[in-house]
Amino acid sequence: MTSNNPQAEISRPNVILILADDMGFADLGCTGSEIQTPNIDALARDGVMLSAMYNCARCCPTRASLLTGLYPHNAGVGHMGANLGTPAYQGFLRNDGATIAEHLRASGYATLMSGKWHVAGDFEPRSVDHWRIGDVEHPTPRQRGFDRFYGIMDGATHFFSPHYMLEDDSRVETFPDDFYFTDAITHKAIGMIEGAVADEKPFFLYLAHTAPHWPLHAHPEDIAKYDGVYDKGWDHIRTARHETMNGQGVFQRSWDISPRDSTVHGWEQEKNRDWEASKMATYAAMVDRMDQSIGTLIAALKRLGQFDNTLILFLSDNGGCAEFMAEDGWAKFYPDKTHDGRQITMGNVTGLRPGDAQTFQSYDKPWANVSNAPFRLYKHYVHEGGISTPLVAHWPLGFKPRGNAYAACHVVDILPTILEAAGAAYQTEVGGHEIQPLQGESLLGLFQGKDWQREQPIFFEHEGNAAIRLAQFKLVRLHDCPWELYDIEADRTELTDLAGCNPALEKDLIRQYQAWAQAAGVLDWNEALPKLLVAWKMETANG
Repeated sequence: MTSNNPQAEISRPNVILILADDMGFADLGCTGSEIQTPNIDALARDGVMLSAMYNCARCCPTRASLLTGLYPHNAGVGHMGANLGTPAYQGFLRNDGATIAEHLRASGYATLMSGKWHVAGDFEPRSVDHWRIGDVEHPTPRQRGFDRFYGIMDGATHFFSPHYMLEDDSRVETFPDDFYFTDAITHKAIGMIEGAVADEKPFFLYLAHTAPHWPLHAHPEDIAKYDGVYDKGWDHIRTARHETMNGQGVFQRSWDISPRDSTVHGWEQEKNRDWEASKMATYAAMVDRMDQSIGTLIAALKRLGQFDNTLILFLSDNGGCAEFMAEDGWAKFYPDKTHDGRQITMGNVTGLRPGDAQTFQSYDKPWANVSNAPFRLYKHYVHEGGISTPLVAHWPLGFKPRGNAYAACHVVDILPTILEAAGAAYQTEVGGHEIQPLQGESLLGLFQGKDWQREQPIFFEHEGNAAIRLAQFKLVRLHDCPWELYDIEADRTELTDLAGCNPALEKDLIRQYQAWAQAAGVLDWNEALPKLLVAWKMETANG
């Protein structure tokens, strides 16, 4: 891995792609948060932070797109894990798309993954004995280009007591008393890196967190750091974050903050303030611990002499999650006992403080509105709150510190960026399958401070929520609602709808969106939803 030629070293960097889960745009110190994230902040300070990076509004569509450089439908995950009977909605990675690992392994990289996979079909968490791991509809990371894997196959897990984990191809059956998922995946990732360095191979590590996705689980000492921090409530914190990010120059201009969600009452009207504050404190502790784990990883890279020639990328898979953890909702799909037999109280039980292993809660819409400041809406939606993430990029031998950059980008751009940095070819055939043409554009020039603008429009569709962004304009709609038009450079918080002001522009954007949707295989959500309900019923019955 060492060389007397400095350019040879720069041409084959290590690559670490770190993905947070359900973390809103405003949840980092470098984007205005009161949450302590010094390690991510340092990467941003000494590298570059892109404040107009877009994801795909939901966990597994983003992960499929990120891994393949294709839009989610082209990657096979147009919705979630259920197979709706078309290639765009089969719920697992298609064979005519190749993962970053498949491309880089062909160029001699060690390919490592630790964390959450979630691009391999549906799984019913209470029926793990019936899971068909490794069959055609449930491919493992090891079947899609990764040499090593440690983590979960599905979308969420108990942080102290996972219901199903794999290490390479074997199920992990026992967990130590001090097990915590965020810590565990980082520890395993460092061991994988040590092996690659010993083999003198450049490595690609995909570190896919489940933090801060529900359930709200954190170490007591991390929660204690945020005791009292949220006692002033969501209105105060949201405003403070907006003021801080404006002061830090996160955006190219200081847009007005979007109003508090109309379905969320003011903090002064909240009757259970202590409990609500404890939920956000636990969420903050999860983000904090993820940052601590990244610090541990960085320390290992420095110890191994790999830090300067490692391209590190950090982003989130969607905006903050407004899902309410009702006992008869999402919670009912997960085991209600820990691996050592302790009973878990499932759901957001008023007054029950979250955080320990015998709880299973979410932080809910009011705090998600804070996470997504200053934007509108949440995960699931393609207004800015659902699709916006900071992208932090750091590579000392690859580019100098650049501060903040504002060009619009999308997760399909990550794969071509990594391939260009690694000097690796885009494989046109993998395993006998012809691979679709790449849909993203490399961001390396943007990282290096060049005058970079994305050439192609950016498209979005999830559950009928749809959008296209072209230059400064964004056409967007909620499912079954009229199109809205915004000048995102003047109004990224989407407060002034320009629909009707420029019919020619709207017509052209609609035409481009419809052409993309047809080519990608996007289904009308009114037709897709009945198929989804049938698929869920079949999955439950089979489980």
